[in-house]
Amino acid sequence: MPFGAAESMNVHAALGEKICMLDHFSLYAEQCQDPTLKQMIMRHIGSAIHSYNQLVAYTHEYRQAQPMMNQINVTPESIQYGLRSPQPTAPSMQGGRLNDQQIASAVLNAHKNSAKNQLSGALESADPNVRQMLLNGSIACTNQSYEVFLFMNQRGWYQVPTLNDHTAKTLLHHFQMVGQPTQIQQPWMGMHPAQIQVQRQLQQEYHGNPFLM
Repeated sequence: MPFGAAESMNVHAALGEKICMLDHFSLYAEQCQDPTLKQMIMRHIGSAIHSYNQLVAYTHEYRQAQPMMNQINVTPESIQYGLRSPQPTAPSMQGGRLNDQQIASAVLNAHKNSAKNQLSGALESADPNVRQMLLNGSIACTNQSYEVFLFMNQRGWYQVPTLNDHTAKTLLHHFQMVGQPTQIQQPWMGMHPAQIQVQRQLQQEYHGNPFLM
């Protein structure tokens, strides 16, 4: 099995987390009352199954992974900013059925943690396909966590605190743009012709192979 120790442990952890996510999401889909939330969870279950099966198949068959560039199209104007009389909250610890807000919060946290864990695993993986699959899983969970956030934000369950406009501008506007130095614009300047040839060859190999980092 051509895997390093780190990536073998990372894949093991990712698959275990996917199993936990699928088990929990199936329970949440049964208990939630909001049909929009239920449909979203069911879609996320399908995505998690695909990610899980892809990783499992690769550990047996070593099939090449494909990059994933999915993105949620949202405009900043669609986000509700500011605190709007948020309700006091505390653990209920009553057991039994969860309400929709508890379910949405659990799904959101599961996606956030999975996105972080899979990205961390990708950064420590040497095998290019394991690296890409974990990255794909991280991107999927990142997008899905944002979808859950939008759902909660529209219902007032996830409110976004803001800064005074002047404070925000004072905090950020002191950073200024910087121009490109001449050395970056002309990377071959001052190099021996043989060195230039080697650098151009390496650059061509890099652009031609998506797995070269």
